[in-house]
Amino acid sequence: MKIQFTKRKDGGALLRCIRADGSATWQRQDDQRAAFFPLHDLTHYAVETELKFDRGFYGLIAAGWDIEQTTGKGARGPLPDEAIEVEYIVGALGAERAGDPACPAEEFNALAAAFAKTGGRPEPRALTEIELTRVRNRIEELSARWRELAAGAMLELPFEL
Repeated sequence: MKIQFTKRKDGGALLRCIRADGSATWQRQDDQRAAFFPLHDLTHYAVETELKFDRGFYGLIAAGWDIEQTTGKGARGPLPDEAIEVEYIVGALGAERAGDPACPAEEFNALAAAFAKTGGRPEPRALTEIELTRVRNRIEELSARWRELAAGAMLELPFEL
């Protein structure tokens, strides 16, 4: 699958995912969403590719889900546990980007386990310091590429299951 992030000239953003079969799903992001979602979606990319998740946001899209179906409230039903695990990791790393201090793997894993328990989900896999560092570095690299992207330009990334 090809994932395209376009920085629109009007300050908005466009996320387009083109599957191997040529079908596509897309979402336009305006206003505050244009500032938040490209970095959030790039964080998803870093987490899912570096940690080899195949049932997170992009894995579901590659499997035929449309973006609006990834809320877990549509006809496809609730999200798989792995997608919720990915969303927690992405949210925690997004909070770090917003100013929360980065925590060591042991604390990160304890918080993820507590989050899963409160939702009645299976305990997530434990991440190592090396994995967290690799993901954080990839997020920083992708975020810099997005910030440096000229208005009207596109950042295209491959996604393989």
